[in-house]
Amino acid sequence: MAVFEYEFMQRAFWAGGLIGVIAPILGVYLMLRRQVLMADTLSHVSLAGVALGSVMNLNPVICGFAIAIIGALLVEQLRRSYRTYSEVPVAIIMTSGLALAVVLMSLKTNLSKTFSSYLFGSIVAVSDIQLWMMAGVCVIGLLFFILLRRPLYNFTFDEETASIGGVQVRGLSFAFAILTGMTVASAMPIVGVLLVSALIVLPAALALRVSHSFTAAIIVAVITGLIGIFSGLTTSYHLNTPPGGTIALILLVILLTGISAQKLIARYNRKRHRKETKSQHVILVNHSRRNTSHEIQ
Repeated sequence: MAVFEYEFMQRAFWAGGLIGVIAPILGVYLMLRRQVLMADTLSHVSLAGVALGSVMNLNPVICGFAIAIIGALLVEQLRRSYRTYSEVPVAIIMTSGLALAVVLMSLKTNLSKTFSSYLFGSIVAVSDIQLWMMAGVCVIGLLFFILLRRPLYNFTFDEETASIGGVQVRGLSFAFAILTGMTVASAMPIVGVLLVSALIVLPAALALRVSHSFTAAIIVAVITGLIGIFSGLTTSYHLNTPPGGTIALILLVILLTGISAQKLIARYNRKRHRKETKSQHVILVNHSRRNTSHEIQ
């Protein structure tokens, strides 16, 4: 394919494949934990880190990565202070991160093009450093979810029960927050700050809707994420559209198509069940009539 003749497209597809594996898995856990907005929050915090790195003449990629992890830890710490109002920490960190990013961006006027790629994603924005960071995050994330799958499962559905069962809930919760920050910061070059949550949430939303088990939900989410990313990158290349928006729209179409197909299948099954029930009723009535006629004779 002509798409793979260019080195930047090869990096983009490698990056998309790595993020497409780990981000949907994370999304399933975030949705089950009712922390969907955490991805959106950390993307804004990561943008503030990128701005800080640019202003201080540091590597913006590494700065954004580090600040996203710090933001994740702050969200988790505040979540424990506001147990009854779980949305408060998200609102505090999101507004703080966005305000800091705006102020820092105003200090350096020649950052518009750079920040445009971070806001909306850019195929050519994926550098070798970012690609290696994504590979590291993918490996760490997979090891995290595989080695800690049992305590994570219990921790996701009920923290109190998991704590009683011997799970180190506090440590696991902070580790999960750090992984979330790392994943969000790594996904930014592909889909951008404004749409990073779409890559994490949309595949998980479809998976949890159509799957009948937790393992199936993970598999469906990963497959959906990879299809959305690869088709989105290809479409973005040919149509010259922002990759983040293209990927998000394709994932949205897949989600809506999956939900519609599920409803049609459910409707068909209900109709078939009614027909089977009706035919069984007719058979029973006919059988009863035959028995009655035999008794009369």
